[in-house]
Amino acid sequence: MRPEDITRLFVERSNAGDAAGVAALYEEDAVLAYPPGSRTKGREAILELWEKVLAGRPHFEQEPPLPTLISGDIALTATPPRDGAGARAQVVRRQPDGSWLRVLDQPEFVPVGQEN
Repeated sequence: MRPEDITRLFVERSNAGDAAGVAALYEEDAVLAYPPGSRTKGREAILELWEKVLAGRPHFEQEPPLPTLISGDIALTATPPRDGAGARAQVVRRQPDGSWLRVLDQPEFVPVGQEN
């Protein structure tokens, strides 16, 4: 019921191989900036992407959240990644039931000075 919960749920569901559970963390028309350099739009496309990614059984580690910025029903969540990707950030929206879903997801940023 907190915006930060989505990151924890993402890691738990990914490590369980639950692509449908991961996709359920996104609004129907959400945009995910993944794979790097491209965009995946819509929950169905996000589900298809995570089915492929999770088939390889990757392991994700919890990352401590940075302070969340909340304005009404919109929030910005972020974590400093352990893999050196620079930052992870998501825009989430409060749903009518009080839960939060991702609207925009930027899981990898290239650190300044390392752009292609």
